[in-house]
Order: sequence, then structure tokens, then C-alpha cells
Amino acid sequence: MIESFKKNKKGIILMIISSVCVCIGQLLWKLSAEQGFFLMLLGFAFYGIGALVMIIAYRYGKLSVLQPMLSLNYVLSIILAAAVLKESITVIKCIGVLVIIAGIVLIAGGDEE
Repeated sequence: MIESFKKNKKGIILMIISSVCVCIGQLLWKLSAEQGFFLMLLGFAFYGIGALVMIIAYRYGKLSVLQPMLSLNYVLSIILAAAVLKESITVIKCIGVLVIIAGIVLIAGGDEE
């Protein structure tokens, strides 16, 4: 399990960075609905950077390991929604986040040749 993670480490880190950029971009789109055009453009920039980082990440690992890392978008979206938009985090959302994180950990470390 550890060996598989080491093999895909660079790709996994890049996919996490991609997820963060995409989530920030989407948050900025949400904010732009009320706060203006500049935030929408900034959102597109973050989303675009996330897409480019994702393409680079694919050079460093298997699709079957790296693509599921984008599930972190769901986790990050809940965190950003709570921190920035003051949305509530329910017990059900917490359980869902834990299941997603467990799945990501299992996929990241479970790739065997």
C-alpha cells in the first residue's frame, strides 16, 4: 500500500492541488452571482489552472488512482461553504466526508501491479 502511494505521490499531490484550484474557482463563481464580474473571471482562472495541473498530474500516475482524487472536491466544497458562505455542516455531511476520505485513502494506496 505504501509503495503504491510512493509511486503515484507526485501525481496525487498535483491532483490535490488541482482539486483546491477547481473548488476555489467554483466558490468564486458562486460569489460572483452577487459580487460581480471580476470574481467570475477570477473563478475561471482558478478553474483553468486546476485543469492544467490535472493534465500535468496524469503524467505521474495511473488514471485509476488519480481520477478518484478529484472526489476531494466534495470535501473541500463543504469546508469552503462553511468557512466562506457560513453554511451549516450536518452530521450526515460529516459522515459523507469521512466515507469519501476513506475511499480516497484506499484508492491511493491500493494500486498494485
